[in-house]
Amino acid sequence: MNRVVRFTELGGPEVLTVVEEPVPQPGPGEAVVAVEAIGLNRAESMFRRGEYIEPTRLPAGLGYEAAGTVAAVGAGVDRWSAGDPVSIVPAFSMNDHTVYGDHALVPARALVPRPVDAVTGAATWMPFLVAYAGLLEPRVLQPGDHVLVTAASSSVGLAAIATANRIGAVPIATSRSRAKAQALLDAGAAHVVATGEEDLVARCREITGGRGLDVVFDAVAGPAVETMADAVRPDGTIVIHGRLSGEPTIFPTATLPDLVVRSFTLFAMTRDAERLRRAAAFVAAGMRGGDFAPQVDRVFDGLDQVVAAHEHLESNAQVGKIVLRP
Repeated sequence: MNRVVRFTELGGPEVLTVVEEPVPQPGPGEAVVAVEAIGLNRAESMFRRGEYIEPTRLPAGLGYEAAGTVAAVGAGVDRWSAGDPVSIVPAFSMNDHTVYGDHALVPARALVPRPVDAVTGAATWMPFLVAYAGLLEPRVLQPGDHVLVTAASSSVGLAAIATANRIGAVPIATSRSRAKAQALLDAGAAHVVATGEEDLVARCREITGGRGLDVVFDAVAGPAVETMADAVRPDGTIVIHGRLSGEPTIFPTATLPDLVVRSFTLFAMTRDAERLRRAAAFVAAGMRGGDFAPQVDRVFDGLDQVVAAHEHLESNAQVGKIVLRP
């Protein structure tokens, strides 16, 4: 039998339960992965609460990102064989496929090679793919640019800091207080702005010598976008990759026409084989070079720890990735 995490009602971490189901069998174009580690993502918390970008179909499972070994493949899958070490990347809807379990049935196109241990393999791909898709594939961020990274202590925020450093840009991290400042500096941030204690616009102007930010990489959205726009230079870009605020985002019209606001979903890239190939090559090169080493905040052992892991995820106390080992 296959132990998996399921929920039958929307709500907090307490709705998650572990159940037993038959081990899945792969259909055409699918693969079954024996899961060794699962990377937790904020999207999964939102999906569990019914606040995600797509409605949650109940009963439901969770999970976009995991690492393990291929257990079986379906018809038409010739790239992978049983025993191959792989990571699973977000290239599907959680209404169709999930990874919180001993085994995960996923589209074979969602697999990438795993040259690292399982915990690292579960913690790397989604954060760095998001940073690549938002900053580099559209050529938004260039060497020498100043980029403001919000929610910087998240796994995606830390990946954005590492990505900026790899290409020679200047990452400026935000945090609500100075409590995480040293951790962010240790992670490679050139500067940290404590938004609850400092004037964001004034501080960013000071850091950039009055020029203003070239890029904002924002996970929060909502009313703060208008404030961040005041810190951006003419013709600068705000890239919104999340909406943690849960509030409506109003385009900052006071800056028209000298501002570009972009949004994207990772799926547009991960569901395109050629785009995912390029992104995976970039991330793999960063891993080989030692520039992309994900920061793991905490590892929870056992699926029965899934509620505690999600409580920790929603505490906002973590710096880096939370991993759950089945």
